[in-house]
Amino acid sequence: MACTTLLVGKKASYDGSTIIARNDDSCTGVFNAKKLIVVNSKDQPRDYKSVIAHLTIKLPNNPLSYTSCPNVDKKEGTWAASGINSENVSMTATETITTNPLVLGMDPLVRFIPRKGNKKEIPGGIGEEDLVVITLPYIHSAKEGAIRLGSLLEKYGTYENNGIAFSDKDEIWWLETIGGHNWIAHKVKDNEYVVMPNQFGLDNFDFDDAYGAQKEYLCSKGLKDLVEKGFLNLNLDKKFNPRLAFGSHDDSDHFYNTPRAWFMLRYFNPNTYKWNGCGADFAPEDDDLPWSMVPERKITIEDVKYILSSHYQGTPYDPYSKDINNPLRNKYRSIGISRTSFLSINQIRGYLPKEIAAIEWICFGSNAFNSAIPFYTNVNKMPKYVSNTTLKVSTDNFYWNSRMIGAFADAHYNLCALEIERYQKSTSSKGHELLNKYDKDVPSYNKFDKELLEKANEVIANMAMEETAKTLDRVLYISSCNMKNSFSRSDN
Repeated sequence: MACTTLLVGKKASYDGSTIIARNDDSCTGVFNAKKLIVVNSKDQPRDYKSVIAHLTIKLPNNPLSYTSCPNVDKKEGTWAASGINSENVSMTATETITTNPLVLGMDPLVRFIPRKGNKKEIPGGIGEEDLVVITLPYIHSAKEGAIRLGSLLEKYGTYENNGIAFSDKDEIWWLETIGGHNWIAHKVKDNEYVVMPNQFGLDNFDFDDAYGAQKEYLCSKGLKDLVEKGFLNLNLDKKFNPRLAFGSHDDSDHFYNTPRAWFMLRYFNPNTYKWNGCGADFAPEDDDLPWSMVPERKITIEDVKYILSSHYQGTPYDPYSKDINNPLRNKYRSIGISRTSFLSINQIRGYLPKEIAAIEWICFGSNAFNSAIPFYTNVNKMPKYVSNTTLKVSTDNFYWNSRMIGAFADAHYNLCALEIERYQKSTSSKGHELLNKYDKDVPSYNKFDKELLEKANEVIANMAMEETAKTLDRVLYISSCNMKNSFSRSDN
């Protein structure tokens, strides 16, 4: 899947929380209906079988409950995609990344081989379909998440290249797969943020720490041997750059991937480097864009939503540019693309009681036109408005309303832009207002009850429903008035 990830360390965020966020984008021409649900521990499978790889995995008997954003259509499996478990550990999986022939020649991907004649089928490895379900219910920290998933990759292998984020109240760990069985992981520095646009991202690594104290780095047991035997270290000095060794160096990266990283870095660090024109320190197609940086100011939820909704605003590359003769429009793949299934912004607020610390901000459809709504995750169920998505188009749920707003507003962008801006500001303001209210109210009760948070979530969902309905009405009206078969003369 073609996605975009942003990670924000606790000293880089506005309130000291850890934040991991990802656009879950589908393939061209595909729009995966999604929902936000809670998987209670009793409903977690003990014998898991993947649909794509035909792989069966025996899971532990003590799962935690967790939120999930699965596909509504299960023909290709669950695709839980993102969630936060009852220990306030968060996971988003996955950011599809790239690799190169040298790596795949040394450690081929583990693909499913169907039955042919008298030969039995051979299961494939694990992939995006499976990762959240087989990892998130069994981890109690972000680092533990990287270690568990790493052990599963070494045991079963994988049929694709992926990047996965884990967070708890203190740390964020980022893991990237390498070939079929190898992997690498790095702890995000507290005062930094990370941008990931469908490419192998890590640009530094310390093997001594990974094979020793493991304070900031982790990797598969055989990774160093793989690098040496495969002649994968492309550095001319004694340093080791994983991106050079394991990543891709393709022309397609320069219009599909790297420009997204450039725009995100430019947004959070506008004055740190020169980003535009002749003599720019970093340009949209540069291969050496930093994986992480210290932002020039602290990052808010609204910043995360804005940048993961962006389409090169303020640059010649904006597909919504009013200059229709601009040859650079649509040159690069936007972050806020049309085929986003959902965006989750997982926020772990370590300064609050454990029961209310975890918030999952969710939005569906194209981010340029939708709004992020916050929900407490320490509950047994989610409101129907976000959990009852159907395969048929319906105004009864957040997913389809968001999709329709996007489709109507995109066709008349300049006329609808103000309505979308008002919608996003209104829901964001009211979302924070309701969180502030229930953050104060819930701990004041003598005994914590998940039903209190479920009631809070219902109020938040009702707010989102009302605001979304008003916006759908407005953009439908604007679009109807500007249909191509309209005529200025009326019949009366």
